[in-house]
Amino acid sequence: MRRIGFLVNPVAGMGGSVGLKGTDELYEEARNRGALPQALNRAKITLSLLKNDTDLHFLTCSGEMGEAVLAKTGTKRYDVVYTFSGGSTVEDTREAVRRFIRLGVDLILFCGGDGTARDIFGIVGTKVPILGIPAGVKMYSAVFAINPVTAAEIVSENGEMVLHDAEVMDVDEVAYRSGSLSTHLAGFARVPTLPGRTQVSKQVFEEADEGRAKEEIARFISEVMLPDTLYILGAGTTTEAIAHGIGVNKTLLGVDVVRNNKLAKQDVDEKTLFALVKKENDVRIITSPIGAQGFIFGRGNQQISAPIIRKVGLPHVIVVATPHKLCQTPVLYVDTGDPELDKEFGESIQVISGYRIAQRKKIFQLPVPGTRYPE
Repeated sequence: MRRIGFLVNPVAGMGGSVGLKGTDELYEEARNRGALPQALNRAKITLSLLKNDTDLHFLTCSGEMGEAVLAKTGTKRYDVVYTFSGGSTVEDTREAVRRFIRLGVDLILFCGGDGTARDIFGIVGTKVPILGIPAGVKMYSAVFAINPVTAAEIVSENGEMVLHDAEVMDVDEVAYRSGSLSTHLAGFARVPTLPGRTQVSKQVFEEADEGRAKEEIARFISEVMLPDTLYILGAGTTTEAIAHGIGVNKTLLGVDVVRNNKLAKQDVDEKTLFALVKKENDVRIITSPIGAQGFIFGRGNQQISAPIIRKVGLPHVIVVATPHKLCQTPVLYVDTGDPELDKEFGESIQVISGYRIAQRKKIFQLPVPGTRYPE
């Protein structure tokens, strides 16, 4: 029987929907803005798929750091080995990991974001494999499964775990909120994997022809933008180029809204965005995959939530990316938090990659249970 150390960062990801671009040190601010916890729901999906696996025994923390999710999903085989009081802290995470290591777990499964991954790695190093259920805002690290379902697939894989070295990355959130991207490599963790089931670390492409490619995409988009139509622009340098092409200053790492080549709302949160969309008859979403990770939704743009995407409609989702980025991104991913909506995206999507040029790009879809993802 495999022993799994399981912990949840209950506040992970709360800053995403309210436009804080992270939750580190800003839990109270996120809560004051109306943010709701996301990590427990994400962890619940994974545990619901693992609860009947008789080969697993979980060692966990009290309350919302693990025990609550295990009990809610009906998981029987678990022991609470670390108890905390009040709100959970970074030190609670670290102490729980120390306890897991002393008790000889085979894997640490955690639900959180880059900050949680960094804190866990700081204690465990390469002593024990780790795997993240994605619940944060940015998630630049390569230690996360694609989504909660694939996390369960990896954990429940029969036979000996196949491990690989994966980057543990973190972002300077203060700089990130001001529009500057500064990443730090904490080290390389040991991570179990199945082909196509864990994300790669985010990459930033700055080759000489990238600027020209973005300008060509922007020129085309500016020509086809419809009058009196609301356009939601996701984060990134390609959408920034589109904004500049129509004379608008874009929030590089936020979500902005434009209409008739003018800024309607800047750096919006999910609540503001949904209120805008509800009143409109014609809305488009323009988004670009994140680096080499390939996420259209679910990483860094949680303001564009599943209800908003449903209201706008999938035919009105416009994906843009430069040819070089697409060449380095073998498959695209969608992780809206709504598995049914993720499936509705289908097996592929058109990506505008130049002036009147588009490529059809494959979207990762969960295969039939029991089958392996193609090598």
